Amino acid sequence: MAGAVAGGLALHRSGSGAQAESPVVSGGAPSTTGVDEAARSSAVGKLLEARAAAIQSGSGADFLATVDAGNKSLVARQKVLFANLRQFGFASLRYDQLREQFDQRLVDKYGPSTYLVAVAMTYQLQDIDPQPVRTMLGYTFTQKADGNWMLVSDSDMDHLLPRGSHQEAWDIGEVLVKRAPRVLVVVEREQERLANNLAAKAASAVRAVSKSWPGGWTGSGVVIALDDKVVRGADYTLPKNAEDALAMATWVYRTLPGEVSGMGERADSYVVINPRNRSKVDARTLAHEFTHVATASYGAYAPRWLVEGAAAYVEFLPMDGATDLALDKYRDEVRTKYLAKAKSLPLDAVFFEDSNSSYPMSWLAVDYLFTKYGGTEVGTLYQELAALGSTQAERNRIMLEHLGTTEINLFQALKAAAAN
Repeated sequence: MAGAVAGGLALHRSGSGAQAESPVVSGGAPSTTGVDEAARSSAVGKLLEARAAAIQSGSGADFLATVDAGNKSLVARQKVLFANLRQFGFASLRYDQLREQFDQRLVDKYGPSTYLVAVAMTYQLQDIDPQPVRTMLGYTFTQKADGNWMLVSDSDMDHLLPRGSHQEAWDIGEVLVKRAPRVLVVVEREQERLANNLAAKAASAVRAVSKSWPGGWTGSGVVIALDDKVVRGADYTLPKNAEDALAMATWVYRTLPGEVSGMGERADSYVVINPRNRSKVDARTLAHEFTHVATASYGAYAPRWLVEGAAAYVEFLPMDGATDLALDKYRDEVRTKYLAKAKSLPLDAVFFEDSNSSYPMSWLAVDYLFTKYGGTEVGTLYQELAALGSTQAERNRIMLEHLGTTEINLFQALKAAAAN
């Protein structure tokens, strides 16, 4: 089961996988002198415009014309990148220079005109992203003897870029993109059968969330199922993620971490599947993750029990292509096995330390809220807590305002309901 955790990660049946976001990289002072920065910025800006236009028009030749032809390995990577990007279908796309970095080793390697700069890629996937979103790149340019600027490296800054807003699916090997209504699936190039399988499950999950989430959901689901263990904010090399996690809903940013706020402004989420547990992912797994996608734009401050409980609540409801669950029996089991021993709702700080009980307890709490107060009230409560519930005092205020109760009293109500 999943939910947003620090570092832009949302886990499905695993530990937190939390990592702190790094701020947007800041510029160091170059030691080179006599650089016409305005002319350089203008020239590189035109080069970046040409790259974006080539992707949109499908001109591989124009795209590669911006790359140093003498760097064969870079040219090969850029060919793959272009082929990948063409499959995604961008409604809009642009590249913007952010802040320059200086590294004397790179000047020694590429020459005195070396320009290392963070680049924001602002894009909107057609029929997928509800608004333009941003990811970050690090590019190295140099000016050639003919006066033209060229891309000479696309990886020199990777170690400085924020976790969770870098290393997109199109950056990793040759991919295959499969679309269905309100669904986009990314797999390895030869995995068409897997793509079709996941697209069908994702379509069922999208319909389920659209039907079940209060007020409806009109968004789309992106599912990334690559062999790589580090994609976007998902890191399946971490032991706490590698074994049990099925999928993570990774944040997609309206503004990058450090631009407006340290955490960045979140617009959406893309789901990244654990390659180790790919065969275990079903429509219910994706419905859970897409509930996180549906609520991603609300904010990051909702209590963990509400984030995970809401996703589990939708996951367990009847849906196309999934066997209905015996929820009355499960409710009794959770009460007997976990609630009877618990002293409170699952706390944020230790939620993932005992995920076996935290997830069922969270589902039980949200199931109670939906039954007692209705979906509309739960939905508005979630939105306000996610946006404003950064402290326990604020959470108490919001809970009292919407439900006339606090988290402590909610737990007591669960106990009372189990006793009846």
